[in-house]
Amino acid sequence: MSINLTLLIVMGILYACGIYLILERSLTRVLLGLMLLANATNILILSTGGYAGLAPLFSKETDPTTYNDPLPQALILTSIVISFAVTAFMLGIIYRTWALARQDEIQDDLEDRRVAKTPSFDAEDDAIVPLETSEFAVTSAATPGAQAEGGGTDHTGDTIKPTQEGDGA
Repeated sequence: MSINLTLLIVMGILYACGIYLILERSLTRVLLGLMLLANATNILILSTGGYAGLAPLFSKETDPTTYNDPLPQALILTSIVISFAVTAFMLGIIYRTWALARQDEIQDDLEDRRVAKTPSFDAEDDAIVPLETSEFAVTSAATPGAQAEGGGTDHTGDTIKPTQEGDGA
């Protein structure tokens, strides 16, 4: 089996341009890079299929080596569907960023840079977690007299009495 040199050169150029465009900060260029990578992959799968042969239909007179392999064609069809879905998703993201920020370029995030500089092990974060992890304090049960008057207890356990309208409070 011999692979067409022209297909290999075109595939290499598409891969190189696609990778270059993915590394850009513009979402539109990232989308174009993904599309080029998908097309280069389709050419790669096409070149693995070998030369064109007969249709993959069974006939007793035909030599089995002259049949064409249908698997690369099915894989290319699947790749086209997946690349279409990724393109539609990226177009949605591009539209949303344009509608929100009126720009296509991804900005540097200072918080991401700060997190990237921190070591992966933090003694405080990796310590044993206490049993109670709630940020809300546990309230104690109200006294029966306070409930009868319409009051209750706060988070420290002190009794809270309702205010009267004439108290000025």
